Amino acid sequence: MNDQQPRAEATENTTIDPTTQTSTPHDASQETTASASDDEATAETDTEQGRQETEADVVQQLGEKLAQLNDKYLRLYSEYENYRKHTRNEKADLILNGGRDVIKSVLPVIDDMERALQAMPDGDAAKEGVQLICNKMLTILSQKGLKPIEAVGEKFDESLHEAVTQVAAPTEAQKGTVIDVIEKGYFLNEKVLRYAKVVVGA
Repeated sequence: MNDQQPRAEATENTTIDPTTQTSTPHDASQETTASASDDEATAETDTEQGRQETEADVVQQLGEKLAQLNDKYLRLYSEYENYRKHTRNEKADLILNGGRDVIKSVLPVIDDMERALQAMPDGDAAKEGVQLICNKMLTILSQKGLKPIEAVGEKFDESLHEAVTQVAAPTEAQKGTVIDVIEKGYFLNEKVLRYAKVVVGA
């Protein structure tokens, strides 16, 4: 009986050191939850960054495609405008000079009528009739853009005149100028239809 009593007192006098206590299951659960929250936050951040990078790539690709389409549009528009101008110029030229060959083929007839008028004596009734016909024809052709090239007394111009021969110039001032016209030249709508065949002073 006496042996059991001190053992009980020893048990009662034993104290627990707080520093030797181990973590409880509740504390471990809190640590696990905090770690999981950190992992989720990191994963969300990575996902957001990835989404932003993907959106930036899409925007860049769309911008490049838009630039390519805009460049293609400008090229096509430029080509179309050039085509329109070319077609418009061709149409205008056709309207102005569509009868070029026909008018040019009529010029020898006018030459013959003018020569006939020069050979006819003044006061001849036939001359007056031929003059009337010639003037009427020239009026109609002038309405189509025909105009004679002035040559006599002008400086010789290769873009307008064709030198048939040269003669001694009567004066020093007439050297290099047109002395006479063998065949009259004509413009059609400000373009040379036929060069004037001339005699040049030398």
